[in-house]
Amino acid sequence: MPETLLIVQNISHEGPGLLQELLLHRNIATERVDLSLGDTVPDPLNFSAMVVLGGPQSVNDDTPAMHQQLKQIRRAISLKVPYLGICLGMQALVKAAGGRVVPCLLPERGFLAPSGEPYRMVVTETGAGEALFDNLAEGFRVFQLHGERVEPGTGTELIGRGTVCPHQAVKVGTNAYGLQYHCEMTPAMFSQWMEIDPSLKAMERKLLFRQFDAVAEEYRATGLRLLGNFLDIAGLGKEGKQ
Repeated sequence: MPETLLIVQNISHEGPGLLQELLLHRNIATERVDLSLGDTVPDPLNFSAMVVLGGPQSVNDDTPAMHQQLKQIRRAISLKVPYLGICLGMQALVKAAGGRVVPCLLPERGFLAPSGEPYRMVVTETGAGEALFDNLAEGFRVFQLHGERVEPGTGTELIGRGTVCPHQAVKVGTNAYGLQYHCEMTPAMFSQWMEIDPSLKAMERKLLFRQFDAVAEEYRATGLRLLGNFLDIAGLGKEGKQ
């Protein structure tokens, strides 16, 4: 199997972010496709691992692009190709594995829940032994940007629980993972999303930036560790890791 990582973008402005730093540091070859530009998802059999990123679409969309994406995710699960899905990519994993994606009772936006409580993900007892969470705290702050949530099917494990939407991290099979929150987000991505996303544009801009500044250092360290753990699981670029 070639040592190449497949990256699937659902929209151009939701790129790999912190993951790209690790890929460059570890000298990992990648193939990136952008479904919003008309690309298709290649056969995961030809890659060492697969990452599917976020986007404004729904996995319930009746479009050729979504149907083809779900088909290839099912193939990745069947072939045991290491998989990481972020936000929409997590929801696609759950649906591909037989679960459902439904509207949130309360959409999650930004760093704080409507109650004022910070959005956090806490590793469950099931997830405590997962290599994905090696050398990470039991719980940490997260950034949310989604209006749908998952209802996992049989065989999908809950490995991380959230503040409002409970299913924040899941595992399917031996090496397919999904994260509802944006672990890959960089300050540049956050600034760009603030100009693009309607729900973020409706929020108080200066307050959001202050909230990000307050957690930026921890957020970056946690994101790099988690994404690095996934690359380790996939056996990609370990020799380059510091």
